[in-house]
Amino acid sequence: MEKAINRQKLLLDHLRPISSAKQNFDASLSASSCIAGDSSAYQRSCVYGDDVVIVAAYRTALCKSKRGGFKDTYPDDLLAPVLRALIEKTNLNPSEVGDIVVGTVLAPGSQRASECRMAAFYAGFPETVPIRTVNRQCSSGLQAIADVAAAIKAGFIDIGIGAGLESMTINPMTWEGSVNPRVKDFSHAQNCLLPMGVTSENVAHRFNVTRQEQDQAAVESHLRAAAATASGKFNDEIIPINTKIVDPKSGEEKPVTIYVDDGIRPNATLSELAKLKPVFKKNGTTTAGNSSQVSDGAGAVLLMKRSVAVCKGLPVLGVFRTFAAVGVDPAIMGIGPVVAIPAAVKAAGLELDDIDLFEINEAFASQFVYCRKKLDLDPEKINVNGGAIALGHPLGATGARCVATMLHEMKRRGKDCRFGVVSMCIGTGMGAAAVFERGDAVDDISNARKVEANRFLSKDAQ
Repeated sequence: MEKAINRQKLLLDHLRPISSAKQNFDASLSASSCIAGDSSAYQRSCVYGDDVVIVAAYRTALCKSKRGGFKDTYPDDLLAPVLRALIEKTNLNPSEVGDIVVGTVLAPGSQRASECRMAAFYAGFPETVPIRTVNRQCSSGLQAIADVAAAIKAGFIDIGIGAGLESMTINPMTWEGSVNPRVKDFSHAQNCLLPMGVTSENVAHRFNVTRQEQDQAAVESHLRAAAATASGKFNDEIIPINTKIVDPKSGEEKPVTIYVDDGIRPNATLSELAKLKPVFKKNGTTTAGNSSQVSDGAGAVLLMKRSVAVCKGLPVLGVFRTFAAVGVDPAIMGIGPVVAIPAAVKAAGLELDDIDLFEINEAFASQFVYCRKKLDLDPEKINVNGGAIALGHPLGATGARCVATMLHEMKRRGKDCRFGVVSMCIGTGMGAAAVFERGDAVDDISNARKVEANRFLSKDAQ
């Protein structure tokens, strides 16, 4: 302790004004013992430097399951290229990554965990870098990013990757085994088993979302996605994947490079969608045309403490601010964003009007339209480059895809776009949302925590 006090005295001598006599020096500036110990007086924790930031975010193209560009691609071969891109494009030493978390839904847990570990090796990560999977259904990719952000904030790691992966070609949505008969005694438990399309019909019926509103939302999704593709907006976020297409009749393999989302219909019209029949309910309103596409794809996001990014000279694409997951009635699971978005925005100290851009997953047009109307959001702020109806919804990858798409769009918009929200509904009745800030919109002063005056040189000596 005496050593620390001597250091403080030396520092105070340097701070003393030359013109001041020693006896007239402010008595409040005197050396004192530090409760936190000898070394703590020289440890500082800068709130701004402790921000969790995103320095890179990439995805594959999204392709129609069973008949799209990735129908003959192994899941690990979807994940590996986006993991590798994070390292190659930032020149980061892969051994510095503290953890990789992959959101994924449909594959058996142990099998997908092994595939993700294999993908990390394909991507060039050493055996010392751990990896795990997380499953919160449609929000799994966003949950993976939130888990990594939380680990960085807690000090467990300084650098991590949140990713998402789904091959709905290889792992279709099916229930395996029998259902516990107890489910009949709990209405909410029963509703967890409802087909997602039925929950869409429930939302449309309960909240009076018309068929025309749903079809109009679907048309807008396709037209916006087509415009974004044509103008090259997705080029910065999509990593081309070298793979193969197998002819189902001859078995002939053809090498291909996939770099364009293949579910977009540039010529979609209301009259065309109006011809489609309801899928889940007679006289219903949910069709294949106003629902998200079943897809294959992957995405990955590189996060780190801001001070680490600064030391490495990496540009900050975005700042992770807050995350919220909420529960809602499983029978109308699509309303999840209506509850999750305000929760996440409030946690960030913001109002809905402060948000400049939204990526809300279009699981079904019924729930998307309802959420937009209920929250009274400006349509020009939501899914400006299209959504899952046009691009596709590979369940575990969607969160990572949405984050990549939004952050790159925020970067393009510059000072006119500071805050963005990614949100989605979740099967069995939940919603999730996260708030992000554009990377170059932050400065030390506006994010510095106010420190009350005291006599201690260590913040821990309270």
